[in-house]
Amino acid sequence: MNRGSRLSLAAAALAVALLSLPFIGLLLDIPWSRLGELLTSDTLLTALGVTVIVVPISTLVVVILGTPLAWLLARYNDRWLGPIRALVVVPIVLPPVIAGLVLLSAFGRRGLLGGALESIGIILPFSLAGAVLAASFVSLPFYVLAVENGFREIPRATLDAARTLGISESRELSQIAIPHATRAIRVGVVLAAARALGEFGATITFAGNVEGATRTLPLATFAALESDPALARVIGLLLVALAAAVIFSLRSSLIPQRN
Repeated sequence: MNRGSRLSLAAAALAVALLSLPFIGLLLDIPWSRLGELLTSDTLLTALGVTVIVVPISTLVVVILGTPLAWLLARYNDRWLGPIRALVVVPIVLPPVIAGLVLLSAFGRRGLLGGALESIGIILPFSLAGAVLAASFVSLPFYVLAVENGFREIPRATLDAARTLGISESRELSQIAIPHATRAIRVGVVLAAARALGEFGATITFAGNVEGATRTLPLATFAALESDPALARVIGLLLVALAAAVIFSLRSSLIPQRN
């Protein structure tokens, strides 16, 4: 093995150590004798209940809104779509707290639409609906980008034939594009759900950290760090396990199963 190979191997080993040591440290810090007690604590179960509501609903919102948007971006190459594509990407690179801030500017009580929404009885900040909105905002780009790539892989001849037959654009999406991009849609759903599961900054800024209403598992971890570090570590372990399950689901979607 030459010197360059040894340096590459050493760098790779350091990268693996950087990624693995924090998880090893977490496992060593878990109070295993209290695991059952902490996993069934009211704090964890309440946060889990909120999470179980927020993640599926926000993912459904993302699928309903993101699928037509992904199709629009994939089907047309017009210049006017450039700003829309950039807008889709912005939440990915935006600091999470700033994401919460822009949501407040739009949907807060003094925001762009806040007054109009409040007049019809809809108040989003510090509510469960607000937590869903925050999760949808940050996870939508992951779904759109994944599904747009899937739509772009549809053979051009297939789309041209559909247009020649006079198939409407809505039927083209539902009967041709979506069946062809099933795998990309599955990947997009998993990515969106994973992002919603780990959402913290936008939620705590826009929806707050209200126990039983907006406190999801990541927010419960943050709150427990001061009052019960052992509980925080157990919630962290649960989130790591859920993340591992997400990775497995994503791998299953990407790699065809062998017969």
